Amino acid sequence: MILLTFNVVNIEAETKNGVHIPDEERLKITEDNTKAVLRILDIHDIKATFFIEISIAEKLKNLIKAISGRGHEIAFYNKNSTLEEIDQVKKNMQDFLEKQIRGIRQKDFKLPQESLKLLEFSYISNIDNANILFPFKRLERNTEITEENGLSLVPESISPYSQLPYNDFVFQILPMKYYQSMVFETLKNDEFVLIYLNSWQFTDFSKYQFKIPFYRSLFSGRKMEDKLDALLTWINEKELATSRMKDYIF
Repeated sequence: MILLTFNVVNIEAETKNGVHIPDEERLKITEDNTKAVLRILDIHDIKATFFIEISIAEKLKNLIKAISGRGHEIAFYNKNSTLEEIDQVKKNMQDFLEKQIRGIRQKDFKLPQESLKLLEFSYISNIDNANILFPFKRLERNTEITEENGLSLVPESISPYSQLPYNDFVFQILPMKYYQSMVFETLKNDEFVLIYLNSWQFTDFSKYQFKIPFYRSLFSGRKMEDKLDALLTWINEKELATSRMKDYIF
C-alpha cells in the first residue's frame, strides 16, 4: 500500500536582497501550491492525506473545504502550537467540515502522546528533519505501525535495500526512475510505503526570492509537479494500491 501525504505549511525562509514577502503572500503561495497538487491528484484519481499546519488552518478554510470535498483526508501538522490551540482549531475544523480529524503529525516540537490522545486523535505520524546529510544519519528504524494507549503510531518509511528514507528531500532529489524502483522493491518487503511532501516544495523560487539552500531549490516548482505527475502515472500503470492514512490504519 502507498500512503501519499502532503504537509501544508508556509515557507519560513528569509528573503534575498531585503525583499519583503508578507505573511498574506506566503499564505497565498501555500494555497496556490496546494491547488497544484490537488489538480495532479484529480487527474490520476488518487486520494491522499493532507496535514494542515495548525497556525494557518483557520485562514485556509476554503482550501480545506476543497481538499475534503475531493475525498482527501484532512489531518493536522503541529509546528509549535499548544494543546489548547490544537484543541480549539480541531473543534472548529470538525464543526466546519462535519468530519472527525483523526491524525496529527509532528517534527521538531513533539507533544506527549497521552495529551494528544485526550484531544481524541487516533494516530500520530511523526517525521524527522530532512537535510542533505539526513539520509546517511540513521540506517535502521522500525517500519511497522504500533499501538500505544489507544493511539496508532505510524513511522516514517525507509527502503530496506538502499536504506534511504521516503522523506520530502529524497523525493525531490532522486531521479524518478530510481525512486520508482525503490518504492517497488520496498513494497515487496513491507506492507506500506509512507511518502510525504511539503507544499512549499512546489514554489517557483525563480519568481519568489526566498533564501534557501541550493539543493532545496533543485527540482522545485514546476519540476516537482512533473515528478509528482510521473509518480502517480507510474502508480496507476503498475496498478499499485493507494490509501488515505485513516482508511489504511482503521
